[in-house]
Amino acid sequence: MISYIEGKLLKKEEERITILANQIGYEILLPAIVMDTLKTKTEGEEISLYIYYHQTERQPKPVLIGFNLEIEKEFFQYFISVEAIGPLKAVKALNIPVREIASAIESKDAAKLKQLKGIGTRTAQKIIASLKGKMDKFALTTRDGPEEIEIMEDISKQMLNVLVSQLGHKTNDAKRMIAEAAKRNRTISTFEELFEEVYRGTKSP
Repeated sequence: MISYIEGKLLKKEEERITILANQIGYEILLPAIVMDTLKTKTEGEEISLYIYYHQTERQPKPVLIGFNLEIEKEFFQYFISVEAIGPLKAVKALNIPVREIASAIESKDAAKLKQLKGIGTRTAQKIIASLKGKMDKFALTTRDGPEEIEIMEDISKQMLNVLVSQLGHKTNDAKRMIAEAAKRNRTISTFEELFEEVYRGTKSP
């Protein structure tokens, strides 16, 4: 099974690209959020992608779906676990950043989810019902680079420990406070900045 590819950009189309790796050309479907990051890439440039490999009895032809970050791929696997959302529909739906989709799920913002291509009211409600409570990790993503994501995850874990172990908050309340702080301030990059934003939120009327 293919899970990661590095190679040269051989061809770029509206929703897919072809990567040449070890003299083999791999056709890869890309969600809009990934394709947008490749706008400046030209044929012959080196690129790398994390791959979701899809093949079933009903879909015997293998389909490769590409992501810039492993966390995007992980979110995608959660997303397609929702009833009536298969991989191909999910590829077309992901046209806004993962962190915004995750935040909308956690805040039960069906209107925001309806901005996803092909997602109506009923499906938006199914997404919320299936995934709410599982999106904290993705909603707390405030940057697009893998290094920044890893740092933010570590900071959030530290903050959660402080709120629960030292300040006596319930775990779910603490997670909500952290998520709301990260949503209010997308520029947070240190534990101190996150703590200040969480504290500021507790003082709001």
